Amino acid sequence: MKLGGILLLAFGLSMDAMAVAAARGLSVKRIGVRHVALVAGLFGGFQGIMPLFGYMLGSQVGQAIQAWDHWLIFGVLAAIGGKMLWEAFHHDGEQAPLAEAEAFGSKVMLMLAVATSVDALAAGFTLPLLGAPLGVSVISIGVTTAVLSAAGLFAGHRFGAALGSRLDVVGGLVLIGIGIKTLIEHLSGAA
Repeated sequence: MKLGGILLLAFGLSMDAMAVAAARGLSVKRIGVRHVALVAGLFGGFQGIMPLFGYMLGSQVGQAIQAWDHWLIFGVLAAIGGKMLWEAFHHDGEQAPLAEAEAFGSKVMLMLAVATSVDALAAGFTLPLLGAPLGVSVISIGVTTAVLSAAGLFAGHRFGAALGSRLDVVGGLVLIGIGIKTLIEHLSGAA
């Protein structure tokens, strides 16, 4: 997998975190350095660490599943993308605004960081199957998520709740697209 593909994967995976950060931005009157550091650090950190664990697992079983790895890559990325699309169109309506302490509390932010990075764990499993370099992948996913989460925080504060589901749609479509591209390349013999 080339750098462009890794960056697209990072972009797609970061959309959940960006959408959650946008929702956090709604809850404060003014965004402070603490908010940005908390969102970027936790979301980017967990998004960067989780693929590492997935990568280690994927590299252990990669040889055993080499004959059908393209189907696994497609299945995992399509499932993650499909889940993001489902959630974008089946949300519970508008949520009441939270108090700042509720929105940015340590426990809440930690749970959100873990929840938004579970998809990165699954995607990390596919990295060795795609031949993606571990260091570049982990750093790209973490940094992209940190930057886009910080941007989401400001965008949510500025533009409101309408961004959340739209970000999930974009991220879902990107991940499904990467899965389809991988499948087509392998089946056509281009990979």
